[in-house]
Amino acid sequence: MKRIKILEAIRQGKVGGGETHVLELATNLDKTKFEPVILAFTPGPMIDEANRRGIRTKVIYTEKGFDVTVWREVKKFMEEEKFDIIHAHGTRAMSNVFWSAKSLHLPLIYTVHGWSFHKDQKYAIRRMRELSEHFLTSVADMTVCVSESNEKDGIELFNMKRSKVIYNAVDIDKFNPDNKFNDIRSELGITTEKTVIGFIVRVTVQKDPFTMLKAMKILSETDDNTILLIVGDGDLKAASVDLARELKIENKVIFQPFRSDIPDILNAIDIYCLPSLWEGFPIGILESMAMGKAVVATPVDGTCELIKDGETGLFVDTGDSVNLAKSLLRLINDKELRRKVTLNASEFTRSNFGISRLVSEVGEVYSEIRESK
Repeated sequence: MKRIKILEAIRQGKVGGGETHVLELATNLDKTKFEPVILAFTPGPMIDEANRRGIRTKVIYTEKGFDVTVWREVKKFMEEEKFDIIHAHGTRAMSNVFWSAKSLHLPLIYTVHGWSFHKDQKYAIRRMRELSEHFLTSVADMTVCVSESNEKDGIELFNMKRSKVIYNAVDIDKFNPDNKFNDIRSELGITTEKTVIGFIVRVTVQKDPFTMLKAMKILSETDDNTILLIVGDGDLKAASVDLARELKIENKVIFQPFRSDIPDILNAIDIYCLPSLWEGFPIGILESMAMGKAVVATPVDGTCELIKDGETGLFVDTGDSVNLAKSLLRLINDKELRRKVTLNASEFTRSNFGISRLVSEVGEVYSEIRESK
């Protein structure tokens, strides 16, 4: 039987939640049934890793959404490759492949890794993005949401049709605390008695690094034995370094660039913190929970479907550096609470969010879409 050839389109070749999702999906799809090819609109380490794994890739450069200057090149690539299905991940990718897919009468799937509109945006910007998402979902043959929260918003705001929830997943074998890991603490000069809080993100407005740093300042005033490890790059990285210096906590914060050895990093930390302003369904939390790490996060979007406050992690309100510091200190001091939430989180993650479940559910969508055309 001829394999179903799928274009997995993503906005960039850098590594983030959506990019990790695409990479693991393409890696683990049943290659006797499916032939995935990744299209990214910038190069980067995710594309490099895909190539190392033997996954075919293509980069058509743009950093803009709805960039009509690349649409014909995208269409030409689709024609040359003779894809059976186009699967766009995220708003920017969808906005730059929909025209080509529709003009070639190819089935089009749109996975929403968190909507492009958010409550903190000015009304005009938010409304414009709601309208663009309404349009993109209307031209998709199927919209896949990574959380029930995202699906509910789409249905309520613009009567989204033909949608399905497929939660993100984590590679349980890769993120297994029983594996052997490189000693990151020794590499970074962190002694064993230190408590390490991990903030492993794209350093952008979405992840709210300033609240993280302000909480660390408050925490450091009562706890002198904790280190904040910030791993990642982004447009607020330089400003975050400056803020740490202004808060006089540069000796309590270690900044690292983007790293691909995330299991090693997670093994080195004690608590994972994600004070995001919005999320789709955060893969970083899944990875941390699978690794048996206590999590403090904000109750936004899909995060609410992943964490039960006090059972599998702790919640704090967005932008609340005072209570973020209190929750972190609570986990640092209350070893029994930390043990309870890590055990619960690990069991919950491993039982519900393995890669095999994701691949099976997405594969069913591909087969259904293909058969219906």
